[in-house]
Amino acid sequence: MKAAALAAVLALSTSLTAFPYQSAEAVERGGTLNFARYDGSKLVDPIYADRNPDIWMVGSLFSTLLETDPDSGELVGGLAESYEVAADGKTITLQLRDGLKFSDGSALTGEDVVFSLGRARNPDLGPWSGLLSAISDVTADGRAITITLDNPDPALLSMLATFNTAIVSKAAFDAASGETDQEKSAAIFAAGSPGVGSGPFFLSGFEQGSTMAFSANPHYWKEGEDGKPLPYIDGVNFEVIPDDATRVLKLSAGEVDIAEFIPFSRVKELDADPAINMYLFPSTRIIYSPINTRETRADGSPNPLADKRVRQALNYATHKDALIQLILQGAGKPMSSPVMSSATRLAVDMSPLYGFDLEKAKALIEEAGLEPGTEITLTTLAGSADDATIFAALQQMWQPLGINLVAEQVDGATRGAKNRSGEFDIHTYGWVDDVNDPSQVTGWLGYYPTRKAVGTGWNNAEFNALYEASSTEMDPEKRADQYRQMQEIYAEAAPLLFMYETPFAVAVSGKVDGYIQTPLGNNIFENVSLER
Repeated sequence: MKAAALAAVLALSTSLTAFPYQSAEAVERGGTLNFARYDGSKLVDPIYADRNPDIWMVGSLFSTLLETDPDSGELVGGLAESYEVAADGKTITLQLRDGLKFSDGSALTGEDVVFSLGRARNPDLGPWSGLLSAISDVTADGRAITITLDNPDPALLSMLATFNTAIVSKAAFDAASGETDQEKSAAIFAAGSPGVGSGPFFLSGFEQGSTMAFSANPHYWKEGEDGKPLPYIDGVNFEVIPDDATRVLKLSAGEVDIAEFIPFSRVKELDADPAINMYLFPSTRIIYSPINTRETRADGSPNPLADKRVRQALNYATHKDALIQLILQGAGKPMSSPVMSSATRLAVDMSPLYGFDLEKAKALIEEAGLEPGTEITLTTLAGSADDATIFAALQQMWQPLGINLVAEQVDGATRGAKNRSGEFDIHTYGWVDDVNDPSQVTGWLGYYPTRKAVGTGWNNAEFNALYEASSTEMDPEKRADQYRQMQEIYAEAAPLLFMYETPFAVAVSGKVDGYIQTPLGNNIFENVSLER
């Protein structure tokens, strides 16, 4: 994808990326795709996947009842060919497609759906059970599935198209070695054989931290453009290569076909290579910095950031476009919604969200009575070049406000612990949506009971009440209005330093057709074909 097309890609803001698949005439079948990853998977199980390298692989091995259409962003049938929501919003009925099979050829039945959703909503198992807390019962009568809810949940249909509700084989789990669900899951994953999932591939090889292999599922339920079952390719081989330069080198040398997380400093170079298509896939990834809003710091001293005028001033004094040029080489855009990416459903475009205005920032600082030379600590990740650039830029940008910004470098675990305990002033952070609904990110960033509003300590009764009301509001217009109000409240309070959105930078050999990465980060390989 050359330079002109890059701008068009960045302009896309639908809930899922809209890259076209190849036409039937262009499809070639066979071959193995070689993919260079920045990190390896540990356990690709729908309910235990809690890291992006695991979550983004689930869809290749497992199918869900519903799916999100890659072009329109609307919910469509997956394993279920149809669905219906009762007028009161408390019952969902779905009809499974006829003849569904797992990758070992065994039948996928309603019993597997009941088993899978039972695992997914069990609070004693994976970390995602809360997303299904409204469900009271799941039953099956042949191919008919009935989901009963304690209360209406406007996000539940989206959850049925999300990785954690993917359907697994009850028989495979019953037969697996181990006493607990966790042990059985680990045993199935380690075995690397067909049977547990009904996705386009099955796991056929795995070496922790090094390699992973997918093989085509011969019983996959979708058909390709040529009328034959997907996928087009025979498999995918993954090689874990944490070093950015090495991933790029292997792609340029033809040793791999796709390399992910390309440094933005290399985008123009790779875009100029006629043998490589450089994609900037629209994403839900936002980079922001939580601000401690508590009245006192952890050491008991007064917290200057408790005054929203100071937080607003920091946002006005931050030149987001300059940060984007410095860190992303221009391949990004300022956050336009305060609590989500522009690609997230129900995002309100508030551009410019605290556009650069140094004079306004100075006036707010003066109004707040902040003493010149006030020291504020920015906690960053040790070894992160991006964080180091952010610190240097903010230190310079905020100096005219009389702020003495100092850096505290820590590892990821320490940063997380400081966020949970409130022992920070401001720290770097980021987010990618895991579900195609705004409830997750909004709950994380703004709803105090979830995690003290991403650790900031910001606790707004009106925001909390709106969020709670939105969780049962089935009227789309009313729910959209609730989210609009939440975004307005959050923007005015400024418990974050609102920075920028980034695309997913993926370099792809010109011999590869049909690969996409969705705004949620999921890798879609089922439509990939290779020129041979």
